[in-house]
Amino acid sequence: MRGRTRGRTAERIPPTRLGLRDALSEAVAGMLRRPGRAALTALGTVLGVGSFVAVLGLTGTISAQIDGRFNVLSATEVTIEDVAGQQSEFAGPGFPADAEERLRSVAGIEQAGVLWQVRTASSATVGTVPPKSGVAPAESAAGAGSTVYAASPGAVAAMVPTLREGRLYDAFAEQSRQRIALIGGGLAARLGIGSLSTRPAVFIGDQPFTVAGIIADVRRQPEHLMSVLVPKATAEDLWGPPGPTEARMLIATDLGAARQVAELAPVALRPDHPEYLKAVPPPDPRMLRASVTSDLSALFLLLAGICLVIGAVGIANTTLVAVLERTGEIGLRRALGARGRHISAQFLTESATLGALGGLVGTSIGELTVVVVAVVRDWTPVLHPATVAGAPLAGLVTGLLAGLYPAWRAARIEPAEALRR
Repeated sequence: MRGRTRGRTAERIPPTRLGLRDALSEAVAGMLRRPGRAALTALGTVLGVGSFVAVLGLTGTISAQIDGRFNVLSATEVTIEDVAGQQSEFAGPGFPADAEERLRSVAGIEQAGVLWQVRTASSATVGTVPPKSGVAPAESAAGAGSTVYAASPGAVAAMVPTLREGRLYDAFAEQSRQRIALIGGGLAARLGIGSLSTRPAVFIGDQPFTVAGIIADVRRQPEHLMSVLVPKATAEDLWGPPGPTEARMLIATDLGAARQVAELAPVALRPDHPEYLKAVPPPDPRMLRASVTSDLSALFLLLAGICLVIGAVGIANTTLVAVLERTGEIGLRRALGARGRHISAQFLTESATLGALGGLVGTSIGELTVVVVAVVRDWTPVLHPATVAGAPLAGLVTGLLAGLYPAWRAARIEPAEALRR
């Protein structure tokens, strides 16, 4: 009877187990016991997940802006190159003298004009004083290396410039061969020209030009912000016509008309030899958009991944310190019947909970960042639903992975050794 009683008593003892509810309760109790440390531990995940959401959201938002910019600018720009010299050494210039007039018959063209880099002036110094004035070398070389372009009024208009001060030269200045120039804002800063109230002049070599306007920005051909633009006819009088293959034509078209203009423009300009002109149509916006978006996404995903790794290292470090500090508690639990897997589950649940909470807070901060940046820049915020749904899960997984090693260390602590400490 005594043996049976012992057997029945032994059978009544339930096996030691740790349910999910108990694990969550212990995790919350552990976090509330040291709220400051728990907040600092979750901060790593907050920053990591917040950066992850913000980076992905800003990538999508910027990509949408790039889409629009490429659709409007790249899809409305056509460049025509003079390749007459490559066809025949006796061909002469590919562009006729009345090139802009001939293109007026082509539908879909908004602005068009010829431009080229002036050969003889490309090596000359651009400055605010003549080269033989005897000024200090630093002052006379302020514009050294600046390029000079001969550009018709149509070519300047096709760049879609934004003036900081002054005005653009027009067809009258072209026909009367006036010695006026447009300079980019970068070159104006180098030359020390901050205002046109004193009617400043620039010297291209020993040739003076009155500055008619300072260009603050251009939507096309941004390299001209460090250049000097002079009327085409004036440049021809001073330095001669362009050489073979030097001139090109910049054309701004209506949206959707670029490829048609690229096909018709050479025929309209040179119906006798359209092969003397090579039209360069805009790239396929879909391919260009996909390429840029892919590059941005890959770069920013890498940065977001680094942020998550930093957050995981922070959680792992803090959890490991907590394991070392709670050695006595772990020993007491083991002495009361908790097994190693229960201790592991406890710390894993605690680190995963911290990661999940950090993921939720980080997701909110990331979304807010995207919206604020979009509002400030007057953009439309773009955030994929999968990013919002997956970010807290990423925080949970990060916390779970970060707690693996500390939980393993905690499970290997011997009860007797832990109680002795």
